[in-house]
Amino acid sequence: MAPADPGDPAGGRARVRAGGSMARIQSVVVRNVVSLPDTATFAEAATLMSDRNIGSVGVRREGRLVGIVTERDLLACLAAGAPPQQATIGMAIQPAAASISADATERECAAAMKTYGTRHLAVVEGGEIVGIVSMLDLVELVVEEKQWSIEQLESYLRGGRAEVSRRHLSSPFEHAPETAPSA
Repeated sequence: MAPADPGDPAGGRARVRAGGSMARIQSVVVRNVVSLPDTATFAEAATLMSDRNIGSVGVRREGRLVGIVTERDLLACLAAGAPPQQATIGMAIQPAAASISADATERECAAAMKTYGTRHLAVVEGGEIVGIVSMLDLVELVVEEKQWSIEQLESYLRGGRAEVSRRHLSSPFEHAPETAPSA
């Protein structure tokens, strides 16, 4: 992947494409998936998630990523009575894995998260799981795209001279800072 052009307001990411299509999720997919073998226990998975401050782990079987297990999956199994020291994460993988293509748009990703009732999706390319995208990653993408749109509008309003003035634009809804009364 080529380095991003520092002068590119899109930061090297594909943004709104010609015709108004949405940004793709490729740029926020986590491809270095933290994973465990399917024989790892719930306790091991929970410890790893806590140590790494993450909400899901990849599940490996015979060296291949075969799914993901989220903190919600673990909680559901524990609530059903699974013993955390003996139950394995291989049994927590959902049969209809929540997954999406890396070419999906932010809207398609959000819709899939809603459909599956999850905050994490496995990202699939060529029939293989290649990464994970979380709701937080998706929010980051949406915020960055909105910021890019704002910068494009500011540039348009300034006649293509966005770099000329980065000063704060005033708003009729802003309040002047309060000053202390003089004695």
